Amino acid sequence: MPFELIVALRFLREGRMQTALILGGVAIGVAVVVFITGLVQGLQASLVERTLGSQAHIVIRPPEEKTQPVLDRAASDVAARIEARPQRLRSIDQWESLLPAVVNAPGVVAASPMATGAAFAQRGTASKAIALRGVDPDRYRRIVRIHEDMVAGEFRLSGTDGVIGVELAKDLGVAVGDRIRIGTPEGREEVITIAGIFDLGNKDLNQRWVFVTLKLAQTLLDLPGGVSTIELTVRDIFGAEPVAARIERETGLLAESWMRTNAQLLAAMRNQNISTGTIRLFVTLVVALGIASVLVVWVVQKQKEIGILRAMGASRLRIMTVFLLQGGMVSLGGSIAGSLIAAVLVRIFAGVFVNADGTPMFVPEVGPPLVLTTWAVALLTGIVAASLPARRAAQLDPVTAIRLG
Repeated sequence: MPFELIVALRFLREGRMQTALILGGVAIGVAVVVFITGLVQGLQASLVERTLGSQAHIVIRPPEEKTQPVLDRAASDVAARIEARPQRLRSIDQWESLLPAVVNAPGVVAASPMATGAAFAQRGTASKAIALRGVDPDRYRRIVRIHEDMVAGEFRLSGTDGVIGVELAKDLGVAVGDRIRIGTPEGREEVITIAGIFDLGNKDLNQRWVFVTLKLAQTLLDLPGGVSTIELTVRDIFGAEPVAARIERETGLLAESWMRTNAQLLAAMRNQNISTGTIRLFVTLVVALGIASVLVVWVVQKQKEIGILRAMGASRLRIMTVFLLQGGMVSLGGSIAGSLIAAVLVRIFAGVFVNADGTPMFVPEVGPPLVLTTWAVALLTGIVAASLPARRAAQLDPVTAIRLG
C-alpha cells in the first residue's frame, strides 16, 4: 500500500468524529443534489410525455390567407383599417408529392397526413361539437400511440368505423358497437359505428376528438383527395423547432413545432433548470467549505506528525498528496452514502405521490449517468477543497512544526 495512502487512512481513523461529521455532510449534500436533480428531470420528462402523448412534434398546414391591398395608400384615400380574411378549411397543395420529401427530411422519423375540421356528433337528442380527424391508422400510430390509450374496443378505422373519446362516449351515452351520426356545418352527414373508445388523459380531447378514415373525413369536410395537415414525429424532440423552420423555409408552408405551441411549458422548464442549478451550486460550495475547514483543523492538529514525517525525509509533494487523498476519500465515501440515501428517498417519494389508479405521478430519474456525474463532481470538489490545506501542510517547516506541535 502506498505510503501516502497509509498516512491518509491513519489520519482519518484518528479523527473519527471529524471524519464521521464531514462524511455525513458530503452524503447529505450528494443526496440533495441527486434527489433534486432526478426529481426535476422526472417531472420534466412526465410533463413532456403528457404534452406530446396526444400531439405531433411538428404540424404542417397551408399558409394563412392574407388580405392583399389593391390600392396605393400613398396615392389615394383608402381605409385605414384592413380587415383580416376569415380562414377557411383548405388542403395542402400537392401533398402526396410533398409527403415523401418530408418523411425523408433530416431528423424526421414519421409523417401522417390528416383531414381535420369542425363537426358535430348526434345520438338521439344529444348533440356535441367535435373535431373530426381523418387519418391513416397505420401512419398515425407512429405519431401518437393512441392504440395504447384504448379503454374499450380497438383503434380500428375502416369504412364507417370510428373511434371516440371516453368523455364524448359518456356524454352521448354510447359504447363500442353503437352508432352515432356525424354532421358538418355544410350539411354533410354520415352514420359511424364506434369501434373503440380512448382516454388520452385530457378531458377536452376526450370530449372532442373523433377519428375516422381519411377518405370519410375528406368526403364530410369537402376536401376531395386533400389533407388539411401533415403531422410529423422527429428523432430529437428538443430539436423540433430547427426542423420545423427548415421545412417551412423549403416548402413555403406553415410548420409549427410543439416547442412553439408550448412556449410557456418550455419557459417553466428553463426556470426549473436554473433553480436546480442554483441549488447544486450552493450545495457544492457548502460541501467544499466543510471539507476544507475539517482538513485545515487536521493540519493544525497534526503539525507535529507532519514535522516528523518531513524530518524523516517525506517530500512536500508526498505530504500534499496525503491531504489530497483525504479530501478525495471523504468525497467518494460521502458520494456513495449520499446516492444510497437518494435511492431510498426516490422509493419513498414514488410510493407516496401516486395517481388515483395507484401508479406513480412521476418517478425521479436517478440513473447511472446522474449518479456517476455527481460522484465525479463531488470527488473533484473534495480534491479542490483539500488543495489549500494540503499546500499549507506541505509548506510547514519541520523544526517549527515539531516545536509548535
